[in-house]
Amino acid sequence: MKRAADLRNLLMKIDHRGYPAYKDTKDKYQFDQYILSIDHVQGDPFASPSKISILVPGRTAGFGQECYETKERRIAFQDYLLRRMSLKVKEFSFKAKGSGKSGLIGISHPGQEILERSACTVDPATGNVEVRMEVGFPANGRTINAGELIKILFEFLPLCVRQTLLASTCPKAGLEKVLFLADDQKVIREALQEKGLVAFVANGSILPRKSGVSSLPMKEAVPFRSPESMEVTLTLPHKGDLSGMGIKKGITLIVGGGYHGKSTLLEALMAGVYNHIAGDGREYVITDDSALKLRAEDGRSIQKADISMFIRNLPNGRDTTSFYTEDASGSTSQAANTIEAMEAGTKLFLIDEDTSATNFMIRDDLMQRVVSRDAEPIIPFIDRIRELYETYGISTILVAGSCGSYFHKSDCIVQMKKYAPVEITAFAKKEAENYPYLAGEVPAAGAPDFRRVVKQDAAFARENRIKMRTDGTDGFSINKSEVDMRYVEQLVDPEQLTALAYLVKSMKLHDFDGKKTLQEAVNGIYKRIEAKGFSAFTGGEYLPGNLAMPRPQELYAAINRCRDLIKI
Repeated sequence: MKRAADLRNLLMKIDHRGYPAYKDTKDKYQFDQYILSIDHVQGDPFASPSKISILVPGRTAGFGQECYETKERRIAFQDYLLRRMSLKVKEFSFKAKGSGKSGLIGISHPGQEILERSACTVDPATGNVEVRMEVGFPANGRTINAGELIKILFEFLPLCVRQTLLASTCPKAGLEKVLFLADDQKVIREALQEKGLVAFVANGSILPRKSGVSSLPMKEAVPFRSPESMEVTLTLPHKGDLSGMGIKKGITLIVGGGYHGKSTLLEALMAGVYNHIAGDGREYVITDDSALKLRAEDGRSIQKADISMFIRNLPNGRDTTSFYTEDASGSTSQAANTIEAMEAGTKLFLIDEDTSATNFMIRDDLMQRVVSRDAEPIIPFIDRIRELYETYGISTILVAGSCGSYFHKSDCIVQMKKYAPVEITAFAKKEAENYPYLAGEVPAAGAPDFRRVVKQDAAFARENRIKMRTDGTDGFSINKSEVDMRYVEQLVDPEQLTALAYLVKSMKLHDFDGKKTLQEAVNGIYKRIEAKGFSAFTGGEYLPGNLAMPRPQELYAAINRCRDLIKI
C-alpha cells in the first residue's frame, strides 16, 4: 500500500498533462486516519465521475460494538453515518473548479426509509467503516488540474471523515436515538408474529405525505388514532408502552368515501415493510415484511406461471398451469401477480380496488345470472380470498370504495371517516345479510406449481461486456433488454433498481443453470447475500456505491418481467 505523500507527489508530477494520466492514480493510499482507495478513474472530465472508497479502521473510528451487534442496529448505524457524510460532502461539491464534472463530490443520499446500502458498510467483525463515493477529477478542458484534486483529497475529504465517521465527533444522543429506534422497530416486527398481527399503526402516526412527489410528512395532518376495538399496546425496550391499531391475520376490508384516507392508510402499510427514520411520521408503522401490493398490469409479460387458481378452461384450450404471454390483460396480469407473490413467500396481500381489474376482483349477482360460471374462465379473487387464508395462511388487506360483496368475506371492516378509522364489522355484516352474495360452487384450487426452471443462456454467458442502466424507479435495462418495474409499487429508491439489475445479471451468469427452480435460485442468492453482502452478486474489481438492497419479492418481480432475458 502506498502513502498519502506518494499520491500527492504523483499528482504534482502529472499536473497539466493529458487527462488519461489520471489513470496512474488508481491504487490504495494510507492517510492518517483512513485508507483511500481510488477504484476507478474516469476517462474524460465529462464522463461518469471517478469512484473512490474510504476505509476507517474500527479502532480509529472508535464506535462500540453495540452499534452493530444486531443486523437491525448495523443497518440503522450505517444509514446514520451515511446521512451525516452525505450532508457534509454536499458542502464541498464543486468547490474545486474545472471543466465538465470537475469538482463533483457525490455520495448516496437516503430518503425516509432505512435501507441497507453499499455506500456505507460496517464490518461487524472488525468495526471497520467504509464509504463509497464518486469524485469528478478536475481538469481544464482535457488537461489535468492536479491542484484542485489535491484540495479535494487532502483538504475536503479528511475534514468530512473527521466530522462524520469518528465516534469522537458523533453526537452521542443522536446515535443513541437511532439505535434505540432500531431496537423498538425490531421488537414491533417480532410482536406481529407473537400476537397474530400483520400490521401495526401507532397512535399519533402521521400517514399523509407532503405531496405526490415528496415522501416527507404533511404538515398539519390529522394524527392517526386507532379504533378502541382494534387497539393493542406493545411494550418496547426504549419507548415503553406504545398503543396503536393492530391488524390481525385474516381478511381486513378498508372502506369509506372518497378522500377520507383509505388509500393513504394502504400506502402507509405498503411502506411499512421498511423501517423509517425518526420524524418521518411512519416510524412506528410496521407491516409484515413479506407484504406485497397486488394490482392489474396490462401489457406485462408472463413467463409460464400457473394461474389456474384463477383462470381455467379458456375457450381456445390454452394451458393455464404454465401460462405464457407477452401482452397480458388486466385480469390475467393480476392473476399472475398473485401467484408470483405466493411463489415469493408473501404472507400478506395489499390490494386497492382502484388499481385492480374489476373482473378479477368480483362478478356481481346479476352478471352471474346472465353469464353463468361455466361460461366464465375467470374465478374472481373474492371466491379465493378465504381459501388463500385458510389453506395457505395468506392474509389480505383490501381497500374498497364500491364493492360491498367483500363484506361477506371479511373478518374485520374498517371505515375511514375524515382520516380517522372506525371499526364497523358488526354493522357491515348485519347490513350485508340483506344483500346475499351469489356464491355457487367453486372447486378447490389445488396448490400452484412452483417448479419453474429458468433455462441456461449460452449467448448471455459469452457476453464479454454487459451494460446496465437504471431509469429511476421505473425500470432497468441489461444490454438492450428493458425491464418495466413501474407498477412494482414498493420499490422506493433508484438504488434498489440498480441492485436488481446486478442481481439479475449475476443470476443469469451463475444461478440459472436449467436445473434449479426459480425458488431455489432466489433462496440461494439471498443466502449468499447474508454471508457476503453486496459482493455476493456484484463481481468486478470494486463494490459500486450506488446499491440498496431489495427484498426477495422485488427480485421475483424483476425476473418475472424480463421479456428477453429470462426464458422459463
